[in-house]
Amino acid sequence: MRIGEVIGKVTLSVADKKLIGGRLLIIEPYDPEVLPTGAPSRAEPVVVYDQLGAGLGQKVGFSEGREAAMPFHPDPVAIDSYLACLLDEITYEGNQS
Repeated sequence: MRIGEVIGKVTLSVADKKLIGGRLLIIEPYDPEVLPTGAPSRAEPVVVYDQLGAGLGQKVGFSEGREAAMPFHPDPVAIDSYLACLLDEITYEGNQS
């Protein structure tokens, strides 16, 4: 799972019927190296399927790859990233050298 922030949304004119009820958001992932400092991330934005209702500027957790399609099992859809959770707070307790 990766952590990121919602920076926008995608509007579709046509979508797979299995995706109705959700929406596509643009997430800027937090780079693990800068997460403890709070510095801006330089990671490439990702389009993520959302059924939880995340808002602009909200911190979220998302999964990618095969795990992203698992909520649709046994009727998979062609998505590569899925919004897994809405985050209230991030606490980092790593080595601070």
